Amino acid sequence: MSLAKRNEKVRTEQKRLMAQFSDIPPNKKSLAHGLIVQAARLRVALNEMWEDISEKGYYTLFKQSEQQDPYERERPVAKLYNAQETSYQRIIKQLIDLLPDEKKEEIEKKQVEGSDLL
Repeated sequence: MSLAKRNEKVRTEQKRLMAQFSDIPPNKKSLAHGLIVQAARLRVALNEMWEDISEKGYYTLFKQSEQQDPYERERPVAKLYNAQETSYQRIIKQLIDLLPDEKKEEIEKKQVEGSDLL
């Protein structure tokens, strides 16, 4: 994917997250902005990695020499995906924690009901 296309996807995701977290109090907005930018970047990267993993799988056959039988090994993109997904989830949790209490409760209720809020 070209850098211009990736940047456009990041901007689109950033706008979506800004709308989702528009109720963050003004005194916390500057902190939230940085988290939203990073979350948007991570989400776009995660989607790209997920496409790769969906096509090629989590594991690949690997052998260290011609004399050894190949064995399955986790692909580097799968390991990176897991690490970045954890980072994304932490950032979203931080953003939720910046919301007023009544909004937090609303989000938690939607998560329990299975809503695709975030």
